[in-house]
Amino acid sequence: MLKRLKRADFSLSKAMTMVVVIMVFTAVIIALVIFNTVFRDSLEEAAITSADQSVEQVSVTINNYTSDMIEIMDKLYTNSIEDPSSQEELFRNLIDIRNDVVMVATYDVHNNNTGIWSNYPTKEMIYTNLSLFPVPDSGEVINISAPHVVSVLENYYPWVVTITKTADETFSNAAKIAIDVRFSAIARYIDEVGIGRHGYCFIMDGDGNIIYHPQQQLIYAGLKREMPDLMTLSDGSHMIDGVIYTVKTLDNCDWKIIGVAYLDETVNERVSAMISASVLIFIIVVLMTFVSSSLFSYLFTKPAKKLAHAMKDFEDNAADFVFEPIEGSVEVNNLSDSFEHLVKRIQRLMEEVKNEETTLRKTELKALQAQINPHFLYNTLDSISWMCEEGKNEEAVAMVNALAKLFRISISRGHEIIPIEKEVQHAECYLQIQKYRYTNHFDYEFEVEESCKEYLCNKITLQPLIENALYHGLNMIDEGHIAIRIYEDGEDVIMEVEDNGSGMTEEQVEELFMNDGTDHHGIGVKNVNDRIKIYFGDKYGIKVRSELDEGTCVTIRIPKITEERKYEK
Repeated sequence: MLKRLKRADFSLSKAMTMVVVIMVFTAVIIALVIFNTVFRDSLEEAAITSADQSVEQVSVTINNYTSDMIEIMDKLYTNSIEDPSSQEELFRNLIDIRNDVVMVATYDVHNNNTGIWSNYPTKEMIYTNLSLFPVPDSGEVINISAPHVVSVLENYYPWVVTITKTADETFSNAAKIAIDVRFSAIARYIDEVGIGRHGYCFIMDGDGNIIYHPQQQLIYAGLKREMPDLMTLSDGSHMIDGVIYTVKTLDNCDWKIIGVAYLDETVNERVSAMISASVLIFIIVVLMTFVSSSLFSYLFTKPAKKLAHAMKDFEDNAADFVFEPIEGSVEVNNLSDSFEHLVKRIQRLMEEVKNEETTLRKTELKALQAQINPHFLYNTLDSISWMCEEGKNEEAVAMVNALAKLFRISISRGHEIIPIEKEVQHAECYLQIQKYRYTNHFDYEFEVEESCKEYLCNKITLQPLIENALYHGLNMIDEGHIAIRIYEDGEDVIMEVEDNGSGMTEEQVEELFMNDGTDHHGIGVKNVNDRIKIYFGDKYGIKVRSELDEGTCVTIRIPKITEERKYEK
């Protein structure tokens, strides 16, 4: 007793709470110190480095592209001077080889066009030439224009930049040579460059005019505006109001590459750094938790696991479960006692429910059977009585014999399910009796697959449906016909009773399954359906398909059950 009292004197929840609070408090303090001292500085440095690298990459790419075109211009100019007669061939070869070269043009000292070479047709009347712009009067100067649209070609308006070189007197009597190069490749490249989630790069010339901007439409519409003093910034990175501006001037022209990055967009880098710090803190917490857990393992963890396993075993097999009390701390002891009480109470309730369900099922089956038998017996005896009154004694005797055979099958030694072969004989006896009474008013036929005869079904399944077909479907009209078909359908057996009678509306079909027994009409269908579902489950039962003046087909679905494997509910 003393030992048990000592084991129950402490509360493990309080001890664990204190340990966890201390560990979390320590971890938070460490995290705050690391964040305030290291994280902010490293964040800004990483953002600036990333912006510098992006702008440098853009400037190198565009610088290489423009240098390539300037070099082509120089070679074109030099080769034309050395061999003036090959000038046109040189221009044509350049256009054929370089897909990005749209047009080559030459001009005299008065800026009059002296020649245009292009793979696209030229307009007959040229009113404006956007590729012609003034350049300094120097034979050594090469200029690159701002992006513009070619205006001298017929029905073709590509976006280009024009590279222009002033020629001397030796250049085939031309004062200037100009090459129009597509700007779309540079534009696509600029559009794809991103610095952070919303950062970008754009190109500006030496006068502060924007050559290309990925958000150019917004700028033209007045919905976006860049900082006005960007031209005053020297090459390098500058942080202004939380925005990092990185400037890089190209080597071969006065274009500047300007990168824009937002410091508050470095969330991803911030998170990564925080994750690293959190991992370190987590490792420390895990080590501390491991040490403390080792101390409390035998006092709480193992008993709790045993209790959890016991609950799982009870969930898997509640009826046969036997609970063995688990000892531990105060909390564990209380849980163990409560669970033991719960197990015993649930098992008692399960037994009571099982007994009540068995009694209720038997009562339901007997009640349904009692509803069908008097109903059928009344109609049959009424037919025999009528024949006796008419003096048809031989027919009455035959009907009595058929009735005896019918009831012998109905009794079936108290069995509720019988072979389909017996059920078919039962239905045939009933139809023979009715044929005696309603001579030449109807006929019938059976189509029964031989393989279905050994399967079991509820007794008195077909007869109530045939009776409904006679009394409510055919209404004893001449040339009435009833077809009974039984066949296999996968793992199930289908039984159909079809007549060519007056048929029913959808509302009448629904009433067949809703009738509670107070009305004589349709009682057989509901009872048969209820018995099938009680024995075999809700997926089985009766379906009715009917059309007015066409007839009715009642379909019964039951599982394949044999004598060797009787269905147990």
